[in-house]
Amino acid sequence: MFLLSPRALNDCFKATHLKMTNTANIGGGGLAGDCWGGLASMLVALPSAIAFGVLVYGALGPEYAGAGALAGILGAAALGIVAPLIGGNGGIITAPCAPAAAVLSAMAVELAAHGDMSVERLLSLLALTALLAALFQLILGLLRAGRLIKFIPYQVVTGYLSGVALIIAVGQLPKLLGLPKDMSLAHGLLAPQSWNWTGIGVGLATIVAMAGASRITLKVPGAILGLAVGIATYFAASLLNPELLQLSPNLLVIGPIEVPGSLVDVVNERATSVLRVRPDDVAMVLVSALTLSVLLSVDTLKTGVVLDAMTRRRHDSNRELLAQGTANFAAFLVGGMPGAGTMGATLVNFASGGRSYRSGVIEGVLVIATFVLLGPLIAWVPIGALAGILLVVAFRMFDRRVFRLLLHRATRVDFIVIATVVAVAQIGLIAAAAVGICLAVLLFILDQVRGTVLLAKRDLRTAHSKRRRLEDERDVLKVGGAQAAVVQLQGNLFFGTTDQLVSQLEPDLTHLRYLLLDLRRVRSMDYTAAHLFEQMRQRLQERGGELLFSGMPSSLPTRPDFARYMADFGIANASRGIRVFDTRDSAIEWMEDRVLEAAGVMPQEDTRALDLGEIELLSELDDASLVELRKVARELSVPAGGRICSWGEDGNEMFLLRRGRVRVLLPLEGGKRHHLATFCQGDFFGEMAFLDRERRSADVEAATPSELYVVSRDNFDAMVKANPALGGRLFEQLALTISRRLRAADTELRFLEER
Repeated sequence: MFLLSPRALNDCFKATHLKMTNTANIGGGGLAGDCWGGLASMLVALPSAIAFGVLVYGALGPEYAGAGALAGILGAAALGIVAPLIGGNGGIITAPCAPAAAVLSAMAVELAAHGDMSVERLLSLLALTALLAALFQLILGLLRAGRLIKFIPYQVVTGYLSGVALIIAVGQLPKLLGLPKDMSLAHGLLAPQSWNWTGIGVGLATIVAMAGASRITLKVPGAILGLAVGIATYFAASLLNPELLQLSPNLLVIGPIEVPGSLVDVVNERATSVLRVRPDDVAMVLVSALTLSVLLSVDTLKTGVVLDAMTRRRHDSNRELLAQGTANFAAFLVGGMPGAGTMGATLVNFASGGRSYRSGVIEGVLVIATFVLLGPLIAWVPIGALAGILLVVAFRMFDRRVFRLLLHRATRVDFIVIATVVAVAQIGLIAAAAVGICLAVLLFILDQVRGTVLLAKRDLRTAHSKRRRLEDERDVLKVGGAQAAVVQLQGNLFFGTTDQLVSQLEPDLTHLRYLLLDLRRVRSMDYTAAHLFEQMRQRLQERGGELLFSGMPSSLPTRPDFARYMADFGIANASRGIRVFDTRDSAIEWMEDRVLEAAGVMPQEDTRALDLGEIELLSELDDASLVELRKVARELSVPAGGRICSWGEDGNEMFLLRRGRVRVLLPLEGGKRHHLATFCQGDFFGEMAFLDRERRSADVEAATPSELYVVSRDNFDAMVKANPALGGRLFEQLALTISRRLRAADTELRFLEER
């Protein structure tokens, strides 16, 4: 499900190049590599974490930018340290991310719209959302739902993330323009006089620096370079406007970051706040928390899949969910932003040499060290620079490839699904997730309906069993074979495809007596399909016919037990007129016998052993030739289950079956054997070794007590020297019979390979 966007692929290539150029310095692993990886990933994660925190708390007002920055820093520290210690998946860097910022900022805007809600209550609801999201992640991990989350349709994921990108972009444009809080974006765009050109210049300089960072250097992350250029631009502007050097009141910078007491006080306050949670609080944020947990889980697992491809290993998705849930719980306790395994920081960590869990821990520790040492300087980070960083993040999140889907008719429905999710996300992220999943289900149903569940259909004039029929029986089947048909089904038999199947089989149900449905390629079946089979059975039974099943995967642990399902439904039992066969061949043979019986030809073997001249291969030889041939043929009797010849053994004899029935079996790996053919009275086998003198190609066993003539090639050659004409006639008949068998094999292969 997880496909890499062009930007992600570009990041991978850049990361690989960076690793190659720095291998001599970082060692590509070990403690030194983990230290370099932790440092590089911190430089990527910290600016984004600050920007995401400001984005969420900015909904409360510009004066809360400092609190938002602190929440982002604390979240990056807690997530970075806790997640790798529990997850153990070396290389994944966990930090505040865009989906978390989008969900929480949208929720903050919605809650702030209620004028009667205090800021303290709003902040407590945001914290409760983060707490519940962490608990949901822990539950998902305990339920081992890591693999299930990967099956969320890609149309939903890309549409959702693109919608989040638009939300972030729309939310940051007012900050880039420096619009007053009470002015809408639409009104502000039409009022240039309200723009703050200093903030615009800082934001544009940041965007240009981030966009061109890869062309300047690969050693410095783009976010760091963009932030540095934005800060430099701000202080350059202060040369023209000295008021910009005042920290308060100054809405163009983050402002002072106030730490509310010690860490112990923060943890204690968070823990006691849980005791004050009311049921209506949980009801208010429950859906948002569930959505946030799924988004954070998907973002993490997507990062894990990409890292697996680079490290050539597989991460434990369920353990990673437990680690992420625990890390987000820790972030809640210290008052930080929730987050997930982030792609950019993880790729930089890997490229810089980070290979173990230590790189993630080092990243979290360095976040704390940076805050302690440079905390006062963070207050001077311009809001415009953070807005520029988030606009670049949003641009990269938006999947621009979706517009290519409009160019092809086959992919326009996918575009509609993605566009709908993006549009609904602007109204509500929760609604977008629900709409996206519903549309994806409809898309799956449409895809199934557009295809066909009927893979192939043939009657018994062209479909034959592996039982070798004599010429008179084949003549009857060429005419009477139209009474029975074999239908191969595929895919999913459910309410969306059964009507199509009825339409395709309707002409056949008006004249067929026997219908065999081969279910080997069927993946699922519902009540509607079972009801359809009951109707088909009744129609065939009205003409004295039967409906047959074969190939039902009842013994496979990963496939549904169709036999039990239809038995419970009451249609798959002999008393109701439906027969179930283990193999398609046995079902076809049963139908052939019924057609032959209806024509007065009894397929049962004669109890009398045939004479040499009654063998079909030799039926056109004169008496003199038969006398000569009888001199080189010996008689052989084999009990039921006895081995006539074995795969790989030497032998150049050809066997002529006087009485009984034998089975040809091809040995397979694991001790199993594949049934190639069944030969009956009057037929022959062993002609391959007779002709080329090579080793036997299969096992041959007697299905019933059998009597045979055995003709060795050595004795036959001695006879041919004295009677060359007899050898020519026999080889001519042998070649003709083999040709017929090859044609039958070609027909069978064509039937199996039809698409």
